[in-house]
Amino acid sequence: MPENLRLAELMAALSLATDLGMGQPLEQALRTCLVALGLAERLGVAGEELGEVYYVALLRFIGCTADAHEIAAMAGGDDLALRAAVAPVMGSSSQREFAGTVMPVIGRGRPPLQRARLVAAMMRTGQRRAREGVRADCELAEALASRLGFSAAVRRSLAVAFEQWNGKGLPDGVAGEDLPLPARIVYVARDVEVLHRLGGADVAVTAVRRRSGEAYDPAVAAAFLAGSDELLARTQVESPWQTVVDAEPEPRPWFPTARLDDALTAFADFVDVKSPWTAGHSREVAELAAAAAPSDSAALRQAALLHDLGRVAVPNGIWDKPGRLTEGEWERVRLEPYYTERIIGRVGALRHLSTLIGMHHERLDGSGYHRGSGRAEIPAAARILATADAYQAMTQPRPHRAALPAEQAAAELEAAVRDGRLDAEAVAAVLAAAGHRARPAITAWPAGLSDREVEVLRLICRGGTKKEVAVLLGISPRTVDHHVRHIYDKAGVHTRAGATVFALEHDLLR
Repeated sequence: MPENLRLAELMAALSLATDLGMGQPLEQALRTCLVALGLAERLGVAGEELGEVYYVALLRFIGCTADAHEIAAMAGGDDLALRAAVAPVMGSSSQREFAGTVMPVIGRGRPPLQRARLVAAMMRTGQRRAREGVRADCELAEALASRLGFSAAVRRSLAVAFEQWNGKGLPDGVAGEDLPLPARIVYVARDVEVLHRLGGADVAVTAVRRRSGEAYDPAVAAAFLAGSDELLARTQVESPWQTVVDAEPEPRPWFPTARLDDALTAFADFVDVKSPWTAGHSREVAELAAAAAPSDSAALRQAALLHDLGRVAVPNGIWDKPGRLTEGEWERVRLEPYYTERIIGRVGALRHLSTLIGMHHERLDGSGYHRGSGRAEIPAAARILATADAYQAMTQPRPHRAALPAEQAAAELEAAVRDGRLDAEAVAAVLAAAGHRARPAITAWPAGLSDREVEVLRLICRGGTKKEVAVLLGISPRTVDHHVRHIYDKAGVHTRAGATVFALEHDLLR
């Protein structure tokens, strides 16, 4: 691996994951970036600010996993379908247009009575829940951008990515010139890409003209209308990936490999926050896999941090389902490692990890996925990663079961060896690593949290409501609310997703 890697490639890869998490086709954010750069150039943007436009376009939705669990509950299970429905009307001021596009996907496929209840709840509480969801998205986006080393200017644009020129956006109603120019440019560019792809040039032009002065900065809208043909042509390139990487504004920053593990941990948290049941999963798999194979620890740690990136392509109604999955749902799950492998394979400096990552659900008897590989095709490192992933998943609670005790998880792995599904040496190495992992004694919790506040934090990070936490801890919901407010104040966050990232960064969930 080279000493440094292209920051543009790393963030372009993350943008592919956000495409999937928003229910959009791959390379949607890349095409948005090309339109945004064209708009910026027409507006005379240059220097550092042009670089801000570039990265805001790629990273606008890196907080999209923050409220996936809540959106899925609101939509009846399919958060991706709801996000896809919202995409073309996000900038619309017409309530009729919004409702006519979004309401048909609420509860789609559910029994009529259940669907009616979901629609009624959406009409009654949708605006409030949308505001809460956007706040969570923006908070997570800011936190991840900070960990990835982006400037305060980029983070500010991500924090107001869903605000509108007329002050009717979310979550805080920031308006007009108080919105950074990169955020205003990217808002228009993203909508233009979606509208053009779904309806053609006339639809995109008509929408921008109608929304100018409302959702859109009139100057940005005018720049698009004056050059719509050229700007829309930018989205039709043969390789949006290569075009975007080549178009990175000067000076083109390199990402030091000394910080690569930190960046990949941010990728891991982006994925694992998608469901309360998977918070911390990738971090713990990375720790376990690296400990199980010291001679290959660096590659295994990095592969483990990235191994579940494709999870964002699967609706939360599947990941959070308390019962058995249908065959159709399993088919969607089986695509998770495929998407991960394809995304990571785009990044030159990480390409050597892509096949290893794509094999983390393979089994020696050919019963795994997505390839159905057999013993001879699965290298030792992939066997370690698959075993570490299985062990960690079993010892973490899931919607359909409680966390298994370590002894029971070990017995399950040993049974898988006898059945010919897992490798005996890999299982022995992972179990040895799991049995000897020692954590330093904690003498004081971070941010001045109390023991009780840490208990509450762990439960809310796992998706517990205030009423559920109250029952589990034998206290009143009002007391739980008091603790949650204190936790948020001490941690400097405002949402469950923000609290989860805080807990992950301070290793508080185990």
